[in-house]
Amino acid sequence: MPDESEAYPIQGGTTTELMPPQSALAPKDIWGPRDLLLFVAFIPFALVASKFGLLVAFVVARPFLRWRMSAEAVQLDIVFLLVQQCVFYVLIIGFLFLLARLQHQQPFWESLGWKKLTPKELAGYLFAGGGLAVAVSVVLALRPDKQSFPLEKFFDSQSASIAIGAFAVSIAPVIEEVVFRGLLFAILERSVGWRFAVVVTGLLFAGLHVPEYWHAWNHLLMILVVGLVFSLARGVTGNLTPSILLHVGYNTIIMTGLFFSTQHFRNVTCYLWR
Repeated sequence: MPDESEAYPIQGGTTTELMPPQSALAPKDIWGPRDLLLFVAFIPFALVASKFGLLVAFVVARPFLRWRMSAEAVQLDIVFLLVQQCVFYVLIIGFLFLLARLQHQQPFWESLGWKKLTPKELAGYLFAGGGLAVAVSVVLALRPDKQSFPLEKFFDSQSASIAIGAFAVSIAPVIEEVVFRGLLFAILERSVGWRFAVVVTGLLFAGLHVPEYWHAWNHLLMILVVGLVFSLARGVTGNLTPSILLHVGYNTIIMTGLFFSTQHFRNVTCYLWR
């Protein structure tokens, strides 16, 4: 078998160019526009599959577990929606994993820019994310939004609030960073440059949250700033890990503050609509 590190000759006119095999490329250089198109095309399938599969599981399990909620009502339940979101995330991350391993023959995490950090660096980025959350909270306290926004209606009970908080701290930051500061950033950085990647991924990140914060324009402005900070950390360090840690630290402080300011999520509705 030929060594994968050897270059393959390509004949072109009177000259011979040398091009490394795809598996010899640096992991961060493997992602391209074709991968993005495949990923975008896969998203609708993942959305339908996650919802349909979970509904089928609910209908099958309902008689055995003696659940009384109808299939129509359960689709509005926050726990069901969060589980569905988790299934959706598993599908899209699995798709990216297969692209990295089978299509590009590269390790998944390294291909998206993930690198190890020292314990001191890890703690530093988590702390910085928390500091960013405090700064944003102060700004929003000084410039509060006058209208409610769609995300607020999901905090309708203590159990729902706990589920949202757990999801926001443990799952959402990792998956969102993998997509925005991992896949999208790698493609844009390679094609246009890291500064352009910082701006675009920050804007797209804020755009993702528009449906949740519709009419809450000050919140959206702060999310744009936060997204740009996460993207800047990715661009400056060349590492996906800092943005994940910043995101985890940010969401942790936001949810911790909400937890203690609402008597352990018992009065979230009164707090949000005060």
